[in-house]
Amino acid sequence: MKVLLGVTGGIAAYKALELVRLFVKAGHEVQVVMTEGAKAFIQPLSFQALSGHPVRDQLFDETQEAGMGHIELARWPDVILVAPCSAETLAKFRMGRADDLLTTLCLASDKPKMLAPAMNRLMWQNEATQENLAVLQQRGWQVIPPGEGEQACGETGAGRLPEPPAIYVAVEQQIADITKNAQAWVELAKHWQGKRLLVSAGPTQEAMDPVRFLGNRSSGKMGFAIAETARKLGAVVTLVAGPVALSAHPEIRRVDVVSAQEMLAAVTEQVKQQDVFISAAAVADFRPETAHDRKLKKQAGQDDMTLRLVKNPDIVATVAQQYPDVFVVGFAAETDDVLAHAREKRARKGLDMICANRVGDGLGFETDDNQLTLMTEAQERALTPSSKSQQAFELLAFIAETSF
Repeated sequence: MKVLLGVTGGIAAYKALELVRLFVKAGHEVQVVMTEGAKAFIQPLSFQALSGHPVRDQLFDETQEAGMGHIELARWPDVILVAPCSAETLAKFRMGRADDLLTTLCLASDKPKMLAPAMNRLMWQNEATQENLAVLQQRGWQVIPPGEGEQACGETGAGRLPEPPAIYVAVEQQIADITKNAQAWVELAKHWQGKRLLVSAGPTQEAMDPVRFLGNRSSGKMGFAIAETARKLGAVVTLVAGPVALSAHPEIRRVDVVSAQEMLAAVTEQVKQQDVFISAAAVADFRPETAHDRKLKKQAGQDDMTLRLVKNPDIVATVAQQYPDVFVVGFAAETDDVLAHAREKRARKGLDMICANRVGDGLGFETDDNQLTLMTEAQERALTPSSKSQQAFELLAFIAETSF
């Protein structure tokens, strides 16, 4: 396998030498790309001696750019690893910057990407760093968490670059997964190529007044993972999204809504020409009977308030009843008796399939991992816990087996 190792500025850059040695010893081919900051800590010649390849460190290299060398380099690896990854480079990746060779080739590559952050503990804990990491993970980057201990700055805490053997094992696992999944992706793409898929994702917000609303804890990550995975498999994807802080690929047609009634209107407009509808959105069951046009004020001496709620439309049941030619998949987000509730919900709403999804206490909502049980009338399959992207892949594979 071919590993492209990006090395950024930081005292931990010297550990990347051991990483190269481990990869080469295992029979992998390695090319190293260094940032200017990395060269302040270690010389390129050391990496060249270990890898057997010249180190690349310039975006505009006359010896390479005659053949668009940075694009060729972006196509070359089976996996891209950035270790150590500084806070600055992390921020550049998140923003989509392309102001040096490393950021440019990562932006121009569709290969699996991994990073091992290394920085001061306060930089690691900073809200901006954590937000950058969350966005990159949502885009498919795999993050190898930093270790804890004494740092070069004299402080102690999380932020140390993991030891090279630990990083090596994580990359080997990723390479094994790539090898294992490559053929599965090829085969599944044959089923989804050109299929028209509609996905709903995220929560709805039901207005009480201009300030307050009724909502839920859905992040939208599961629905967005389904949409992105289907896009990669060649499907033509439309995404109806509630109010979430997530981005979608430009090739995905996105319709943003807020309330359940808006989501129903958008879904019924889009579903007419679809092959499959996956209702992953957490739609509010009820909404306030009246949405006041001014902020509701607490009155003097008021100790309680009665809020009258009315039922929202059942979007997935409506689609199942009105569009029998569309394969309709629902989600059952439950805190107890998950499988029993899911079976009853599938039958009652006339769905072709349902995904039983335990939520609460750190499960399902607001997390990057999930565990679904996939159910049709004739078959049930419990998935092992994994990332929402992997759950999406297995869900789409199950649909292909069932309906195509």
